[in-house]
Amino acid sequence: MLNSLASTPELIATALFALAVLHTFSTRFFAHLAHVQPRHAGLWHLLAEVEVVFGFWAFVLIASMFLFSGKEAATGYLESRNFTEPMFVFVIMVIAASRPILQTVTTTVRLLAAMIPLHDAVAVFFLCLSVIPLLGSFITEPAAMTLAALMLRDCYFRQQLSNRLKYATVGMLFVNISIGGALTNFAAPPVLMVASKWQWDSLFMLSQFGWKAAASTFHLSVHSYCTPACRMRSSWPGRMGGRESGEGVMKTRPSSESS
Repeated sequence: MLNSLASTPELIATALFALAVLHTFSTRFFAHLAHVQPRHAGLWHLLAEVEVVFGFWAFVLIASMFLFSGKEAATGYLESRNFTEPMFVFVIMVIAASRPILQTVTTTVRLLAAMIPLHDAVAVFFLCLSVIPLLGSFITEPAAMTLAALMLRDCYFRQQLSNRLKYATVGMLFVNISIGGALTNFAAPPVLMVASKWQWDSLFMLSQFGWKAAASTFHLSVHSYCTPACRMRSSWPGRMGGRESGEGVMKTRPSSESS
């Protein structure tokens, strides 16, 4: 009965997708293998990269289609797909993660944080969760997510913060990124799907949705994080040393005693 409901390629594709999802949550295991089996460390490191997972299993899918359905079916399937958007997302995320872009954004965030009357760490934390997600309306949501995630990783997640705060931060970042692309009509994929058909321009988006999205982003960031973060100010691992040293965002300034 199962064979009558789905063809062999469909069953294989379903199984490969399940393996890809399982692989996504098993990257740490492959990273461990790279250390215990140095002879094949290159392969294990490759499989330990989350970005490689679905690309790897997509290759396996095409190879299986070639094996079970023939060359024409495999090439026909590939030619019927439109890879423009995923290729663009990949390129824009690579560009956003490049060192010049990341350092420029980090420096800009530091300058903005200096204008906020809060503890340095709290100010940068607030900007990472509020202002950077709004960049999704201009540089696309994947690029904004990349910048915010890398800054949070380098500035906070490598510090002595609780896992509960880390997971809550990631959850809030996802929410703010999802609504931060509503300021314009050309960046966020959900907006692109309807903007041209319904003739929504950027001015319409900003007046109808954008300002509400921006207000919600700031409101959620302030009330969910900045207020409790200010109350536990002494528990932050250090103050921003980047303004004087230019090295990182969360490094402790040398005390007068050590100098």
